[in-house]
This record gives sequence, C-alpha cells and structure tokens, in this order.
Amino acid sequence: MAVIEATGLSKHFSSRRMFGGHHGVVRAVDDISFTIERGQTLGIVGESGCGKTTTAKLVLGLEQPTGGIMRFEGQDLNDLDKAGRRVYRKSVQAVFQDPYASLNPRMRISSIIAEPLITNEDLPAVTVRKRVLEMLDLVGLPARAADLFPHEFSGGQRQRIAIARALALSPKLIVLDEPVSALDVSIRAQILNLLRDLQTRLGVSYLFIAHDLAAVGHMSHTIAVMYLGKIVETGEARELALNPKHPYTEALFSAALPSHPDERREEIILPGEVPSPINPPSGCRFHPRCPQAMARCAVDVPTLRDIGGRIVSCHLYDEAAAQATRAAMPFEAVARAG
Repeated sequence: MAVIEATGLSKHFSSRRMFGGHHGVVRAVDDISFTIERGQTLGIVGESGCGKTTTAKLVLGLEQPTGGIMRFEGQDLNDLDKAGRRVYRKSVQAVFQDPYASLNPRMRISSIIAEPLITNEDLPAVTVRKRVLEMLDLVGLPARAADLFPHEFSGGQRQRIAIARALALSPKLIVLDEPVSALDVSIRAQILNLLRDLQTRLGVSYLFIAHDLAAVGHMSHTIAVMYLGKIVETGEARELALNPKHPYTEALFSAALPSHPDERREEIILPGEVPSPINPPSGCRFHPRCPQAMARCAVDVPTLRDIGGRIVSCHLYDEAAAQATRAAMPFEAVARAG
C-alpha cells in the first residue's frame, strides 16, 4: 500500500495586483498526481517557482489544497477525524534546508530531539532520554552531544540532529526539502548516504526535493519533473535521468553534471524566462520555450500518457502514437481517416 497517494492535487493562491487592485490567481500547484510507496523515495525536480516546496507543504499539512484528493495509507485526509489527523502529523515529518535556522539556538540538543516526543506522547523522562540517545546513535553522533547547544556543531552535524529529531516519532514519511543545499560539498555525500542507510534500516519513505539533479538521481527510486505547477514527466529515476522523454526534462538534465568525467553531453539552452504562474501560457505551459513546439502546443493542453512505463505530458507522443496507429491500419482505413 502506498504511504501517500495524491490525485488531481492543486493549490491556488489569491494575489492582489498593485494599483489596479484586481485579484489574480497564482496556480502554484495545478492538478498533479503522484504516489510514494513504502520504503521508497520520490524525487521532485524543476526550476525555482515550479511548485516543489508548495507540494511539500501540502503533504506536511502546512497548506490546505484548493482541489484534489490526498490519501494516507489509503484513507482520504479529508475524512480523518481529530485523532486521525494527530496520527498523520506524527507519521509525516520534515527535514528542512538550513540546519542553522531550523534548530533553536537556545535549546540543548536533548530538548530539540525530545520536543516532538513530549508534544505527541505521554512518556516518562527516563524513556524520553533513552529515545534521544538512541536517535543520536542512529545518526552517528555521540551521547555527549545531547547536552550541547547547536552552535557547538558543524553544519553537517546540525543536519544529523535535524534528521534525529524527524525520526524521533518513528514516522512513515519524511519530507526532505533541499536537505543538503546549505552544506559544504564534502559533507553532502555523507548526509545523503546516511539518509539511504536509514531508509534501508527503518523502511521509511522520503519525498526528496532538490535543485541538485545528481543528488535527486542518487536518492530517488522515482523522479517527477515539475514545470510551472504541472508534472510533465514521471519515471524510474535512472531511466529518466539517462533517457528523458519530455523536452523540458531533456534540457534540465543536459545541464546537470555528468556521472563520469569522460561522459559528454550537449547542453540545451532554453530561451526566455519561466512565465508567470498568475498568467500561464495557454495549451502546453512549456511551449513558448520548447525547441520542438508545434502549432497545437499553443492551443491544446497535453494529457499525461504512458510511454513504456514513463508518464509524459507532451504532444510529441500524441503525434507518435497517432502515426503508429495509422501505420498499423489497412490502406483503405487510413484513406478514410485522412
């Protein structure tokens, strides 16, 4: 059973324009669907403003969706009562981008890790202390760290503490929003490998959001590519990175660092800027920047299509499917269809 399953999920924000006073609508997330399986990682990539962080907030319950359905272990979140909501909040935790800002500088590490336990559980102090020490050991920090303050640790160590805090309630899903982007390059691999080891040991699922495509490829089982609030391609992580189908995915991964120094790839430079989410282009939202755009791309919204296990939203594959269908038809039927 999937831990999280989203169907047609949307989040629109009202925006007041200057001077005119008219309201616009920012379509931050617009009719997206995804699934996060138990013990698996879904990576979400895309340019800034594509809706990645808003998606994370929807999963965490920090924002309420404008439309669509999100299920937790098969149960619609809208149907959860107060007790069910409490269970959901305990089961879905987060590790944020900046370990220098996400830890209270006035609290000792033991209090930081214990805070979710004290808030959500009625446990004796001895049990809480034992759990704190277990979490520190799990993330590779010594027991003496419990009595220190955040400023006494490096950035990588602080992120380990943030991970320990997220694991304190034994969650089923952890949202990782740019968890290594604020760290030194030399430390990033250590934190990513720690997260993978913890997933193997504990069976926890991850929603992994990052600009670093190499990190997403290393961490994820499945990757979803977002552009201007829409998911344009979803597929198995390695296959998607090596053989992208959507023109935007192709351009995105062409700019990523190669996995081997001898690997050569042609970088695709996209023209123009990302359009405003208040007034997105008609048809395919990527068509003003797409090097393979056709006339219909400016009019018709592409539907998500399964291309050999890859889910792609692009009219190129509508055309390819139509040509394949015509090729398989008898000559007389083709003539009538044309």
